[in-house]
Amino acid sequence: MKKEEEVNKECPAEQLLKTLGGKWKMHILHSTEGKPKRFSDYMRLIEGTNKQSLSVALRELESDGLLIRQVITEKPIHIEYSLTEKGKLIIPIFDDLYKTLTD
Repeated sequence: MKKEEEVNKECPAEQLLKTLGGKWKMHILHSTEGKPKRFSDYMRLIEGTNKQSLSVALRELESDGLLIRQVITEKPIHIEYSLTEKGKLIIPIFDDLYKTLTD
């Protein structure tokens, strides 16, 4: 018999929750649709978030291949986040889920 953690690694639902779970990740992805965002944009758009939680969520979404972090060297230097192709594919799924749950 496999150890419990090995079974969880193979479970698609567990992987989905690990990637998109958390309080802010879906908000971040959905608010990034349309155009790149700066850290301050997320702070303003996502009510109730804090700098530490937002930083962790952004790093995780980047490492999962859903966001791209780009340093813009214009003055002042700043960082923008945009959706990857993989991230763009998730938005219509969010919208469909929302419609299904609210109908």
